[in-house]
Amino acid sequence: MTFRGHTDDPKGEVQEATDVISVLVVDDSVVVRRLIVDALADAPDVQVIGTAANGRIALRKIERLNPDLVTMDVEMPEMDGLEAVRQLRRTDSRLPVIMFSALTASGAAATLDALAAGATDYVTKPSRMDSIASAVRAVRDQLLPRIYALHNRRVPTRPSHPSVEPVAPRAAPKRTGGIDVVAIGASTGGPEALSQVLGALPATLPAPVLVVQHMPPVFTRMFAERLDRACGLRVAEAQDGMPVQPGTVLIAPGDRHLTVARRGAAVVAVLTDAPPEHSCRPAVDVLFRSVRQVYGGAALGVVLTGMGQDGVSGSQVLRAAGADVIAQDEASSVVWGMPGGVVKGGLATATLPLPDIAPFIVSRVGASRTTRTKVVV
Repeated sequence: MTFRGHTDDPKGEVQEATDVISVLVVDDSVVVRRLIVDALADAPDVQVIGTAANGRIALRKIERLNPDLVTMDVEMPEMDGLEAVRQLRRTDSRLPVIMFSALTASGAAATLDALAAGATDYVTKPSRMDSIASAVRAVRDQLLPRIYALHNRRVPTRPSHPSVEPVAPRAAPKRTGGIDVVAIGASTGGPEALSQVLGALPATLPAPVLVVQHMPPVFTRMFAERLDRACGLRVAEAQDGMPVQPGTVLIAPGDRHLTVARRGAAVVAVLTDAPPEHSCRPAVDVLFRSVRQVYGGAALGVVLTGMGQDGVSGSQVLRAAGADVIAQDEASSVVWGMPGGVVKGGLATATLPLPDIAPFIVSRVGASRTTRTKVVV
């Protein structure tokens, strides 16, 4: 791999740099381009090799510069980020593309479209800029971990929470009874993985499904609405007190932890503002611990693609209660951090490629093959 010093149209001397991750920054705003460049400036193994003001220019520079990763604005003149991703994926299915999105309904909708079209991940632009320094820090804190995760590098800083080193639980008695709930956790690459898994589950699945996908507010609501239109199961963003019942998928809302509690004979969703775990709220570990308290071993945990270790300690709790936990395999994961942590900790009952996860859930839960026709208004 080679890289050049950063200019808007790099023409510097080519230098050999086998350990440097080269990045192309695409945004129509000069201010935002400068913000991203500054955010990456202190990373010794990340090099911005060029910038582009719209998708059309970006596609030409991608062909010429061959970057290792692209940051892509959503809304741009001439060619927006969505169309650029679509055209890029016709010729290159592997180049990581991280979308830059505004934390708005229109920004969320466009970002979800881009993820469906093949974008790898996204970050949100700072909603407020008290100072340039704070804006740069906010972008760096979101962007660098994603760049490193997508290139199998460790973030060269001390994490805000200590990593979990789980000990594989003693063999629990094999459950022969039914599964009363399916709990799923995902992060980077999760929107597309969840679309595939949930879309393949029948409307008659005789167990509720609870989902934590690391996403900010607004995004989770729109993601749930999209899934509801595409899936046989009914999908909704969880609200406090909402019944947890078969045939329904509840998505944890952005910036709220999703837990469950018994109310008489029923189980309901309980949202909390407890502190983030692994810098995440909602967090998979919080959901898994709550599921264990309410359902014990009559649960099935699923850990899909994602960076970090969220879901590892929660999987340990589920396995200790006798529940099964399945993990997405490395080959089909965008980032194998979360499922890889489960597998390496000896906590996975099964490690499966993405296409096999929904059939496993169906067979384990014992769903009817009958499907329901959804009416989309």
